[in-house]
Amino acid sequence: MATLDLDTDASHSSHFRYRELKESVPPDVIMVPMGGHDGTRDPVDLQLTSAVEEAERAIESGIHPELISSGSSGSYFVKHSNNRIIGVFKPKDEEPYGQRNPKWGKRMQRLCCPCCFGRSCVVLNQGYLSEAGASLVDQSLQLNVVPKTQVVKLASPAFNYSALDRATSRTKKTLRTRMPKLGRHFSRVELPLKVGSFQLFVEGYHDAQHWLRRFETTPLPEPAARRFQNQFERLVILDYITRNTDRTHSNWLIKCEREDDCTAQDTEAKLRSRALSPSSSLSISSSSSVSSSSSSSSPILISIAAIDNGLAFPFKHPDAWRTYPFHWAWLPQANEPFSKEIVDSILPLISDMNFVQDLTQSLEKLFQTDDNFDSEIFEAQMSVMRGQILNLAQALRDRKSPFQLVQMPPVVVQRHRNFPFSATPSHSPRLSRLDSVGEETLTQKFLTRYPIFSRF
Repeated sequence: MATLDLDTDASHSSHFRYRELKESVPPDVIMVPMGGHDGTRDPVDLQLTSAVEEAERAIESGIHPELISSGSSGSYFVKHSNNRIIGVFKPKDEEPYGQRNPKWGKRMQRLCCPCCFGRSCVVLNQGYLSEAGASLVDQSLQLNVVPKTQVVKLASPAFNYSALDRATSRTKKTLRTRMPKLGRHFSRVELPLKVGSFQLFVEGYHDAQHWLRRFETTPLPEPAARRFQNQFERLVILDYITRNTDRTHSNWLIKCEREDDCTAQDTEAKLRSRALSPSSSLSISSSSSVSSSSSSSSPILISIAAIDNGLAFPFKHPDAWRTYPFHWAWLPQANEPFSKEIVDSILPLISDMNFVQDLTQSLEKLFQTDDNFDSEIFEAQMSVMRGQILNLAQALRDRKSPFQLVQMPPVVVQRHRNFPFSATPSHSPRLSRLDSVGEETLTQKFLTRYPIFSRF
């Protein structure tokens, strides 16, 4: 019988580790509740805050973030003081269409081909909020597939600043040194803080395409296949609710390892944590007593990490040139009906209008931190999300498959304030009244315009 050969080469996966960073100086951190929808915070949030503090200390000691060569924007691996990667920071102004994007490709597109500039359904330069928003949705639904992400402000010479910003910082430092009385009036002499998203770095993952190819030739054992199906359905729910317009097999990750390997890595991580503690004198070396060998008969553990969520939360369904489909819809796992476990855990939440309202309010609090926040555009984004939730709830009730879910007609659920409630149905075949909440009425509207191309 063929067995699945698990590749434990960590160096191969380093290119695909993707997380995002958040800053920790209290006055500069944008704190948005990222726990359950009741606003509580979980222990992992403390882990993220600790990672940000470590990143700041590393920058102060001269260990700066490293620009990620791949991708179309300025995103950075952020490091611990021991030079270990702990997160990824994506500054707002270095997003694909940001003013300070260090990658020339998108700048050339903006100059030479403005008619193809960006996605017409997504708000430009709001990717950092989308990254954090996806994490918020993930935690509210307890999907646990998005590495914890928050919005922060961070500064480092490694980021792409204008010549004026760098010259101003140098001048202030010089004046503070030579003219202390004048320099003490400067509120900040370092480079300007950049707002962006920070995502925790996850270890040992490969991009999905790497493992999907191997699963085709060597299928997973039944227990591992069930675990993978469960994780896959969680990814589907996240992407569908947020209407991610950029979910290809290169921007979600899979971790596949045997249980013995996982236990050994957890033990080593605890030892490393003790070694990094200022109060500990323990050091880690290659001669650690933790054995890297594993038993071929131990169970296979499999996990999914949903990264690159910066092109989610559109303010309308794609209706121009492209549909931006979910590439996972063509996988064999997408043909399986949603499992009872997923239905029982997700359906009660998304069927509760109070839960949906709390979720939209949490997202609003997050998106309001942006200087260019527009309440009308945000409401349009939430109308799309509510429509996605409506379709998903129906699909879960009917025990549809993910493939059948994406075939459902796109719908938006618009909110109308101070609209008098009436039980009379709408006469429009494309418009119908859903419900009334207090002085607000929710109305669903089906998409009547579709993109020219539907396969990409």
